[in-house]
Amino acid sequence: MDERRFPLRMVAWELTRICNLSCIHCRASAQKRQEERDLETEECKSIIDSISSFSSPVIIITGGEPLMRDDIFEIIDYGNKKGLNMVIATNGTLLSKDVVRTLKGLNIKRISMSLDGKDKRSHDGLRGVDGSFDSVVSAAKILREERFPFQINTTITSLNFYEIDSIYELAKSLGAIAWHLFLLVPVGRGRNLRDRQLKAEEYEETLQHLYLLERKKEMEIKVTCAPQYYRILKERGESVKTSGCLAGKSFMFISHTGVAQPCGYLEVKSGDVKKDGVEFVWRNSPVFLKLRDYSSYKGRCGNCTYLDICGGCRARAYEEYGDFMDEEPYCTIS
Repeated sequence: MDERRFPLRMVAWELTRICNLSCIHCRASAQKRQEERDLETEECKSIIDSISSFSSPVIIITGGEPLMRDDIFEIIDYGNKKGLNMVIATNGTLLSKDVVRTLKGLNIKRISMSLDGKDKRSHDGLRGVDGSFDSVVSAAKILREERFPFQINTTITSLNFYEIDSIYELAKSLGAIAWHLFLLVPVGRGRNLRDRQLKAEEYEETLQHLYLLERKKEMEIKVTCAPQYYRILKERGESVKTSGCLAGKSFMFISHTGVAQPCGYLEVKSGDVKKDGVEFVWRNSPVFLKLRDYSSYKGRCGNCTYLDICGGCRARAYEEYGDFMDEEPYCTIS
């Protein structure tokens, strides 16, 4: 493997599938109770040792709701002491002043919170629990007071894409330094929203609009699970410094049981980091190696001049066709 071309730059680590919300689009189908046990504290530390032995990626602590783990602060502290860049993705409902101050003391680089609607009605409706919108607004106030940088994450479906401008303005008013948008991939509970995905033309229209918002340079904007955005940047004459779909190329997902995947939405088992270690899986997983082989891509993606900067969403191809190397089903390029 070419280490310079495919370095491990980012790990999304699902520390638990336990959650206090019931989001209708949840990738993990998170619940208040779960059948499989989470990795134990010492197992988590061993995985951190494995990562830090060969790489120094950003570690995105996620879930479920990671703040529901009793040992969450111990795990974060251990990762920081190993020199890893730790960030945490939370639904925002558990971010009290004490929790925020503790995370700040642990040198967490950034907190992300989820906001999927412009108001209580739209956000709480998607999140499944009344009061979740107010919790995010309250947490944002605490984060501002503590001068703690935070970002807002938004999952876009046909239920809320007409609210994009309003959510953008809300994220700005709350003091977010970044807004990351996730174009729905129908996995987990999100499979029930398969008919709520944007149509190909709506995707294109939405991405073109997001480009115009990004050009305002009022806030960092990043689009995820829509690699066509980088093709749009190229067409607009922008310098593209990264590729669209990073799954298995510079990004790895680790489940709450230690199973590796290319990303959280591409539910293809790619190795066991608890058993074999992160470095071995990253360098030798047949799934990862296939994703890095551009000659293996099929359909329109395989013949596309933008393959190296877009790559198509591999998770969406897998859900649509059962083959993660097939073409991106929601691309408008024929």
